[in-house]
Amino acid sequence: MTELFPAILDAPAWNSQTDEVLRCQAVIQETHDVKTFVFTAPEPRRFLFRPGQFMTLVLPIGGEEVNRCYTVSSSPSRPYALSITVKRVPGGLVSNWLHDTLRENMDVRVLGPMGDFTCDRSEARRFLFLSAGSGVTPMMSMSRYLLDTQSGADIAFVHSARSPADLIFRRELEAMELGNAGFRTSFICEADAPFEKWHGYRGRLGAENLAQITPDFLEREVYVCGPAPYMAAARALLECSGFNMKQYHEESFDFGALLEQEPEIADTTQALADAAYTVTFTKSRREIACPSGTPVLSAARAAGMRLPASCAKGMCGTCKCKLVSGEVEMEHQGGIRQREIDQGMILLCCAKPRTDLVVER
Repeated sequence: MTELFPAILDAPAWNSQTDEVLRCQAVIQETHDVKTFVFTAPEPRRFLFRPGQFMTLVLPIGGEEVNRCYTVSSSPSRPYALSITVKRVPGGLVSNWLHDTLRENMDVRVLGPMGDFTCDRSEARRFLFLSAGSGVTPMMSMSRYLLDTQSGADIAFVHSARSPADLIFRRELEAMELGNAGFRTSFICEADAPFEKWHGYRGRLGAENLAQITPDFLEREVYVCGPAPYMAAARALLECSGFNMKQYHEESFDFGALLEQEPEIADTTQALADAAYTVTFTKSRREIACPSGTPVLSAARAAGMRLPASCAKGMCGTCKCKLVSGEVEMEHQGGIRQREIDQGMILLCCAKPRTDLVVER
């Protein structure tokens, strides 16, 4: 035991370019359909990231590698472990695999951390965190960080759920409120749970209950994360209330709706009319036209193809695939490692053809 602590304290930082394997150390049942997976590196490492960022998991499912993004729910102020919190989605390929398959001592490949939805560089001292469903995860990371670092921040945390049984991190949030004078938690539930009648705020987030919960919300820095309809409703609520939208921040894409709600793409109709290159997809058995200045993903979507993608910014790595032949121009934002590029991998969302292409997808 005496040798363990120096090894941990002297551990080098996690390097996303060279370190890519995490080992599951614990699986925690948060609610009936939500689990937290706690990871460490095989050798002691310190995870350096910004609260609210995400990781991309590379998982072997159905004989293929599937990439999926999950927000880190732990805090960088506790740097020797990293956790993600995942809600089981009915029919969801990755969430069901994680819930049913991932166990202690199993290794997974990852990429990251990445993302710019974070509060760590804000000069604000009063925050309002609005979340719904699994959108609670970045807010939890931010809250843990602000409290751990004794920032002195005044935090109003408002979380919405279907019922009391669906309140993720309920006990911890209540304990955080008891132990910190500047932290207040409020829950809004739409209905009772089978074995618990709900006596708190009921229904959905609205101007009336928000004013009751946080009377000074117009003066706070606001961070919002949840399903797309929830974020749209929160944004409209604040705009109609005269809120200064320069103080508003929301997660820019919805990890949970990866396949159901794909990101918007540019209109490539005119560009495709003058397309210069052909892109052949070997597994899909499709061939499309793509102009030199258009990302392959945009041209594929315009041609009616449904390809896995999430951020469409070269960050998450979800659209990564093998370039069998051809040349592309690619400017990414960390969603792919240099050695993967050297091995012929590309990100479809930011790869623009310089020649005809053959892609393994």
